[in-house]
Order: sequence, then C-alpha cells, then structure tokens
Amino acid sequence: MGMPSGAYSSQQAPMKEKRPHGFQQFAINNYTPEQQRLFGDSFQHLGKDSYLNRLAMGDQSMFDEIEAPALRQFNQLQGGLASRFSGMGLGARKGSGFQNTMNAAAQDFAGQLQSQRSEMRNKAILDLMGLSNQLLNQRPQEKGYAEKPHKESFMDSALKWYTAYQGGSNSGGGNATNDLINAGAKMYMGGG
Repeated sequence: MGMPSGAYSSQQAPMKEKRPHGFQQFAINNYTPEQQRLFGDSFQHLGKDSYLNRLAMGDQSMFDEIEAPALRQFNQLQGGLASRFSGMGLGARKGSGFQNTMNAAAQDFAGQLQSQRSEMRNKAILDLMGLSNQLLNQRPQEKGYAEKPHKESFMDSALKWYTAYQGGSNSGGGNATNDLINAGAKMYMGGG
C-alpha cells in the first residue's frame, strides 16, 4: 500500500527556505570544530543499525548474542540436573520427576528471558527517545536574517562630507564650495 500523495516521505527534497527581500542569511557557529564532530558522531547511536535501535526493534540476532552466555549456563544447569537424577539410580532420569524438573526449569528460564527482553526493549526505546530529544534540542549553529548593509552612493557620501565640512568651515576661512568640489573629485577618483 503506497503513501497518500500529500504525505511526507523522507525521500522528498527539503523545502527551499525563502529569504526576505533586502536581507541576507547569516550563521554563527556555537561549537568548535571538535564539538561539531562529536555532535555529528552522536547521531550514529540513533541510526537504523545502532545497538539501541536494534534492541528497540526486537532484533532476534541481537537478543541471541546477548542471551548466549545465559543459554550456556542453562545448558550446564540441565547437565547438572541430569547427573543428579542419574545418581539416584536406574530409571530416575526416565521418571516423571526428572521430566517435571526439567520442564519447570525450562519454563522458568524462558519466562526470565522473555521478561529481560521486554525490559531491555522498553529501556532501549526510552533511551532512543531521550537521546533523540537531547540531540535535536542542541543548537550547534544559530541562523537568521539580517538586513543587507546599505551601500552608500557617491552623493550620500558627498552630502555627509559636505555637512561635516560645513560645520567645521563656519569657524574658519576658506572657500567651502571649492573645497567640496575638490573633496568630491578625490572621492570619485578613489583618493579618499
């Protein structure tokens, strides 16, 4: 069954963010490069093949690996029980007492394994959720928009200079108009 046409899929291209007119995007790093690498590496613990995810999903091969030592111990316990019943005389291992003891031990062992699997799986789910929330709430970078700097035109520059010059030239002599023309020409030619 396919996904509805409007449904989100992880395979869809991310939406392109619209930038407001007259603004430019900025980004400020909150982490050093080393911290950024550690942050990026942390996401591997949430991946599909991660230990926690495999436990949370009930991966049988994962449980087989974890339970292998317990199964070896149980097999040794069964061998010990068989030896004990063998020591009771002929036919003791064929009696109902031996079968009942072995069945009870097997059921008890299976019940304990099932209980531990359930606990491990629930803990893995909670750990995944906690780690996800912790990582997704981090802010390794602040992004935003700032108004583009206004580029001053030649006339704006000249007007500022003239206004400042007029304030200073009122106290002294000199021809303000000629000085303004000379300064404007210098600025226009790149002389500052």
